[in-house]
Amino acid sequence: MMGRMLVNRFAAMLAGAVITAVLPGGARAEDGYDLWLRNAPLQGQQLEALRAHSPMLSDAGNGAHGETLVIAREELRRGLASLQGYDEPRQTDTFTSIDMDCGQIRGTGQAGFTLRFAAVPQDPRFVIAAQDHLGCLYGAYALLRELGEGKDLAEIATEQAPAMPLRMLNHWDNPDGHVERGYAGRSIFDWWHLPQRLDQRMIDYARANASIGINGAVVNNVNARAFMLEPRYIAKLARLADAWRPYGIQVYLSARFSAPRDIGGLDTADPLDPQVRDWWVAKADEIYAAIPDFGGFLVKANSEGQPGPQDYGRTHADGANMLAQALGPRGTVIWRAFVYSAQDETDRAMQAYDEFVPLDGQFAENVILQVKNGPIDFQPREPFHPLFGAMPETRMMLEAQITKEYLGFASHLAFLAPMWEEALEADTGRMGSVAQVIMPAGMAGVANTGSDRNWTGSHFDQANWYAFGRLAWDPSLSSEQIAREWASLTFSRAPETLSTIVPMMLGSRETVARYMTPMGLAHLMDTGHHYGPGPWVCDLARPEWNPCYYHRADAQGIGFDRTQSGSNALSQYAPGVAEQWADPATVDPRFLLWFHHLGWQDRRPSGLTVWEELVSRYDTGVAGVDAMAAAWAGLEGRIDASRFRSVSESLAIQQNEARWWRNASLAYWQSLHGLALPDGAAGIPESVDAYRARTFPEAPGQ
Repeated sequence: MMGRMLVNRFAAMLAGAVITAVLPGGARAEDGYDLWLRNAPLQGQQLEALRAHSPMLSDAGNGAHGETLVIAREELRRGLASLQGYDEPRQTDTFTSIDMDCGQIRGTGQAGFTLRFAAVPQDPRFVIAAQDHLGCLYGAYALLRELGEGKDLAEIATEQAPAMPLRMLNHWDNPDGHVERGYAGRSIFDWWHLPQRLDQRMIDYARANASIGINGAVVNNVNARAFMLEPRYIAKLARLADAWRPYGIQVYLSARFSAPRDIGGLDTADPLDPQVRDWWVAKADEIYAAIPDFGGFLVKANSEGQPGPQDYGRTHADGANMLAQALGPRGTVIWRAFVYSAQDETDRAMQAYDEFVPLDGQFAENVILQVKNGPIDFQPREPFHPLFGAMPETRMMLEAQITKEYLGFASHLAFLAPMWEEALEADTGRMGSVAQVIMPAGMAGVANTGSDRNWTGSHFDQANWYAFGRLAWDPSLSSEQIAREWASLTFSRAPETLSTIVPMMLGSRETVARYMTPMGLAHLMDTGHHYGPGPWVCDLARPEWNPCYYHRADAQGIGFDRTQSGSNALSQYAPGVAEQWADPATVDPRFLLWFHHLGWQDRRPSGLTVWEELVSRYDTGVAGVDAMAAAWAGLEGRIDASRFRSVSESLAIQQNEARWWRNASLAYWQSLHGLALPDGAAGIPESVDAYRARTFPEAPGQ
């Protein structure tokens, strides 16, 4: 009886899936809400093969009953039927039994699984085996993913386990519904009506995350509000935690370091003050009484004006360890390494290393240092952060930005798996690759979800959410494999369609980097909203907020000298790594102006001058967007009309804005050096003053 009640309960929860209509030609009318969980009906030989197996869930070997198992079985029941083009499962005289061998416990934290076909004569079986219920849920999603790509049931065999313990999203959502650096509408969290009402979207969000192995979510902005630690918000968090627990997702909270002073009635937040320490212990106990599996705190401290231990002459380790002691073995403190000071004249790219490396070995065991993929701030291209590999006694996780703050918001197609793959594969020269450094801890991604019906503002931005989860599960996956998976599950399995979409995705980030920040330039976006070009911004109060700080361009040359003759940021990398970037003649051209200041007319190995090569990169970027738009136009009729039109409109915006980036940037560089454009280069239609005069008070995400 209890099992039947649970099935009914979670069947109701899963009933929010979008009903789609089949259109002539096989395309379905869709709005993107289903993400990669569409389980669109197979076609042709793939459909015939699956129907021949007629897979049906068996009642044997299920282990203990539990909510997670009920969800896994319901996902399989609905998914297998949908892939076969049915509303409900249909049993034939000969069928393949789907057995789930899931152990007797809800979760061990391992969550690995095995998928295998057992070709027993007269009794074919497919087995999903795991140590715990969560492993079986992950296995169920993996089976549907494999089938959704068109693979034959009898040929599916895999054994998987997550490479990292923490695979989490960081939401920069504010309690009033605004999302900082969010480009997909309002926040998905309805704090106003919680805990009494739980939106169905919270269940659908949990399904999407579980399907790609994400197991944690920080639900509020790192620029945190102290009142989210008050009892009324703890009750709201508890309702979310209860809903997400069966999907293996733990709730985390961004904690404001000054909370004991802001809401606790104390006159200090000094981490060494006994009253402050007692306040945090009591607060942690209060949270765990309501949420026994609360994940822990994420903290942004002494960065961009946020309070922190340095306000009291203490170190980051002092602050983190105070919170770690309050949580004890129950949870984790994730301490962000994104720090820089307006009073520090050191190269901003060096400041985090200088602050944290001396503290190696001083952090508590349940503290993780969260480090951005690069040393500045989620730019279209950065070298890997020098902290990776430099703190062998400190657990460290990588922070990636899924929302495209600096890559054209949700308007521009930029598939970010190649960016993250580039960072994960980078050899630190000290402790192996970046992926090897972070494997004991995990990965965090700044989420791109919002209230838009398609979740992410544009359909292709869903791919970045998907890619983050897949790489956090297995950082050895290639960008091409991830792109092919996502495109198959989201748009079409047709080889001719995939042969267009996958190359578009794989080249898109490089295209954006070329028309925005070619040759290693960085932080050229306009001020505040980070929308559009602003290389001329030089007068902001903090020097490191100005694009001029990063490009260092003048009449003679361009680029930030980070060699020994400049800031010497190269010295923070292992010698073998620094050597690769030290010589402007041999450095990867994609990092040239990140590490070197060169004359405009210096001759490059390509035979072009710096100026000529820079113009060429901008032009290649613009041409790349045009090529994507043309390729997508060729898919008309193969993609449902609604999503085809939406993507086409976004690509038209990107075409226009790529030209804006190219023209405005070149106009500014020309205003400095006065050199003519190379022969054959397109002209610049407006003056630099006209480009500078553009304002965008309505830009989202500010």
